[in-house]
Amino acid sequence: MTQVITTSVKDLVAAANAEVTTLTVEQARTLIDSPDHILVDLRDIRELQRTGKIPGAFSCPRGMLEFWIDPASPYHKEIFNQDKTYVFYCASAWRSALSAKVAQDMGLAPVAHIAGGFTAWVKADGPVEALPQK
Repeated sequence: MTQVITTSVKDLVAAANAEVTTLTVEQARTLIDSPDHILVDLRDIRELQRTGKIPGAFSCPRGMLEFWIDPASPYHKEIFNQDKTYVFYCASAWRSALSAKVAQDMGLAPVAHIAGGFTAWVKADGPVEALPQK
């Protein structure tokens, strides 16, 4: 039996982008040292080790996001309990669009994500912080 997908990933990402704020790389660059913003890298640890991250970004693997945001979750992280703007990014802005939408739906606000993700960041010569090698 073949599974019938009723909503494509492309449609989900488009719907998310229609509801969340999208920042350009240039806008995001101005936020690196901002005390009012937290940049959240959603890529998995292998991606971070391979390519680095935006300096100062907090690493939150996409699969843990909802659990880390929810104060009632045993996995809650206090970083998501601050009066700041959360700016999500991933490799190409698909996971980050979906993540910003779900975070917003959960009540985390304000939120945004970076157009083009880390790929666009690197292409625009944005600064990159290497992870310490173990």
